[in-house]
Parts: sequence; structure tokens; C-alpha cells
Amino acid sequence: MATAGLTVEEQKAVEQFQQAVVAPSMNNLVILDFWAEWCGPCKALTPVLEKVAANYADKGVVLAKINVDENGFIASQFQVQSIPTVYAIFQGKPVADLTNARTESQLGQILDQLLAQLPVGGDSEEPKQDIAPLLAMGDEVLAQADGERAAGIFAQIIDIEPENPDAIGGLVRALVMAGHVAEAETALDGVPENIASHPAIDRARAALSLAKDRPDDGEVESLRAAVAADENDLQARYDLAAALIASGEHDGAAENLLAIISADKDWNDGAARAKLLSLFEVVGLEDAWVSATRRKLSAILFG
Repeated sequence: MATAGLTVEEQKAVEQFQQAVVAPSMNNLVILDFWAEWCGPCKALTPVLEKVAANYADKGVVLAKINVDENGFIASQFQVQSIPTVYAIFQGKPVADLTNARTESQLGQILDQLLAQLPVGGDSEEPKQDIAPLLAMGDEVLAQADGERAAGIFAQIIDIEPENPDAIGGLVRALVMAGHVAEAETALDGVPENIASHPAIDRARAALSLAKDRPDDGEVESLRAAVAADENDLQARYDLAAALIASGEHDGAAENLLAIISADKDWNDGAARAKLLSLFEVVGLEDAWVSATRRKLSAILFG
């Protein structure tokens, strides 16, 4: 389950990255160099990085190299657009972009500043892996509508932090997106009581609730036909919106719900508005689509 959404190659890449970069960065400052064999500037920079890393080794600086041709998945997670790209990594997170520093003097100056600010070399009996990059990766894959891969990423995070609400909520939403509603229900049923009211769990609960309206084959077209036959059939519009939400067609769902609200704000005790607000919560209140649709709702309610 922990690797259900990743390919074998991606699993291996993540494991190698954790061993070569994340783990050492818990107590050291890692210079992370993205390079390739065919890259001339990379070859010119390599000896400079190696020398600087050697000079600063006794201060807790180590060098790690990522060949972008062999580790495209990792490079993509760092949004590497060109090479060489060089970052300073501490406790699993980028703390400085070293790409424009190409001389020993420039690199040394930046490293001196970082070492003065960070607790590099500090004692830690059992370093805790920073999961923020993995959470961001899971959210990004989820935004790309790849539920299977996102589920695998969030499940990996849960292996590290079993009671992380963002990871559990992300897993439930990913499973829902992938069509594994029963598995999503099981995951949600197992949420510890102490995080059951966390916003991420509420969001996942809303996603699961909406997904239960997933239509059978042909039902959506039947509902479309009903609305086309009578645009004032608000129940048909509502049913169509619910089916579209469960099918991932948020634009069409919002269009029908807004049409209901425009026709009758209080129809069915405000069911259309409640459904639209649930959709906002599932998509994410900070999402640009939600902001734009919320403006349309406000125009109808207060315009």
C-alpha cells in the first residue's frame, strides 16, 4: 500500500534520495548538485563544488550529486529547468539556491552565512524526517488528477508519521479520485480521535461524501437530457450537479448549482448553495477556481 501510486523506478528514486540527501541533511548541510554527463558547465563546476565541500567537511558540509538523466523524477520534484542547478539542503528542505555561485569565494561566502544561522552538526538521537516536501509532492500529483500516484505518496508519508492529518486527508482524497471509495471509507474510519476534527480530515470527509453520488454509466447523459428538456427543473439540475461532482466535472457542476441559486436562493432549504460550498472545501478554499466561482456566487447572492 505504501508504494501503490509510484512506479518501481520512482520508488527506487525516492528511497535513494532519502538515503543520499535527506538522511545526511538532518545533521549536515548538503550541497545538492543537479548535473548531466553532456553538460559542459556542470563539468566545469564539479571540481569547484568538490573542493569547497572538502574544505568545509569539518564544518558539516557534504556534497550530493543527482544525474538528471538517471533521476528525472527527483529533478522534476525540484522543478529543475536547467543545469547545473545547485541547492543547499538542511533537514530535508532547500535553504539556499547556490546555482549562481560558481567560484570558491562565492560558494564559501554563502556557506559561511548558512553555517552561522543553522544548527549544523547538532546532536539528535533520532532525526525526524521532514515530510513537507513529500506533502507538497502529493498535493501536486493530486492537482494533476493522478489519484493512484498521489495515494502512494500520501501512504508513504503515513508510514513516517501515522497520525499526520494532512497525509491521511490527502490519502482519502486521492483514493476517492482514483475511484477507490471503499478504501477511502476504511482509511477515514481509522482516523485517530485526536485529529478527527482537523480541517484536512473535514476536507477529506467532504470529498468522500460527494463521491458517493458517483453515477452509474449513462446516468449523467440521462440527467443532461432532463435538464435540456426543462431548464427550470431544479431537482434535475441538482442531481446532474451531484453526478458531475462525483465524476470530477467541477465546471459543469458549479454552472448548474449557480443556475439553481440564481433561480431560487432558498430552493430545498439552500441545498444547492450547501453543495457548492462542499465542493469549494474539497477543491481547496485557496484554489484559483474556487475564488473565481465564489465571486460568481457572491454576484448572484448580493449583486
